[in-house]
Amino acid sequence: MAGKLFVCATPIGNLEDMTYRAIRVLKEADLIAAEDTRNTIKLLNHFEIHTPMTSYHEFNKIEKAHQLTDSLLNGKSIALVTDAGTPGISDPGEELVRMCYEKGIEVTPIPGAAACVAALSACGMPSGRFCFEAFLPREKRARGIILEELKNETRTIVLYEAPHRLLDTLKELFKALGDRKLCLCRELTKKHEEFQHATLQESVEFYQEKEARGEYVLIIDGKSYKDIQKEKQQEWEAMSLEKHMEYYEAQGNSRKEAMKLVAKDRGMSKREVYQELLP
Repeated sequence: MAGKLFVCATPIGNLEDMTYRAIRVLKEADLIAAEDTRNTIKLLNHFEIHTPMTSYHEFNKIEKAHQLTDSLLNGKSIALVTDAGTPGISDPGEELVRMCYEKGIEVTPIPGAAACVAALSACGMPSGRFCFEAFLPREKRARGIILEELKNETRTIVLYEAPHRLLDTLKELFKALGDRKLCLCRELTKKHEEFQHATLQESVEFYQEKEARGEYVLIIDGKSYKDIQKEKQQEWEAMSLEKHMEYYEAQGNSRKEAMKLVAKDRGMSKREVYQELLP
């Protein structure tokens, strides 16, 4: 019988957020695969967990995943943990989980803390629909592509950022997205937990004067449908009526139907469109 992989969430700061189930699973597992064993040993010592550990991180995630799945296939049970929060959410754990499914190994989540969910739940901004981007790419071209995609994102945007890169990221976001509402969630569940409500421009100005400290989750307002419609209408109005009609007729619409669509785009009546098109 193959063993089982347990994907164990651990606290993102406050050790009281550790669940009873997670403690039990970590004690009963044959092995703990940890992103950083130096960090995880502090957690294990606190809860008097003596299970053997091995490292599983970004730089050995493929090679080590093969070793871990071999152990699982031989009947061992393994608990996967990250430095803080839920494995697989913006960390290399997803690679091991994927490989387990490919090899028919059972995977079970042990839910708990996740910084993105904790921030959303307490920031007071729309959370019914959100877009999670974690850390923006370091590479300039990839970063630019993501920022371009986020320009018209209508869902609430969730990002992670380290303190030494926060100001540069805020500047890039302001340049790309304009001045959106923002909640900067700092040091979640820790002693200096803070929720800073401002705009992107205000946050840039603030952190130009004050040093950023701690880990941040950025919750950014999505673009409103009203703004999208306004921009689209401006695009249509910059186009001649004849070109606008040709656009819809080229899609197979009759002239009457194209006229109706043009009128809707421009906030006009069909009669007004008809009269302006008269020679």
